[in-house]
Amino acid sequence: MGKSLVSNNIRLLRFQNGEMTQQQLADKAGVTRQTIIAIESAKYSPSLELAFRLAKAFNVKLEDVFTYDSEEKK
Repeated sequence: MGKSLVSNNIRLLRFQNGEMTQQQLADKAGVTRQTIIAIESAKYSPSLELAFRLAKAFNVKLEDVFTYDSEEKK
């Protein structure tokens, strides 16, 4: 089995939503700014609940925030 990757569009979505700061997003999602930084830089994968809260903060579908890609090498 190959490596699994979860990517996100958080930075893009923040700027499409009035240049929302990481702190503003953190406040909407109920987490710390450090958590947003870690998720945005792909150093941390959020729980499913937090992923849905982030999507709700942007008023978009979960798939618009996060993408799951699996690379399988045979």
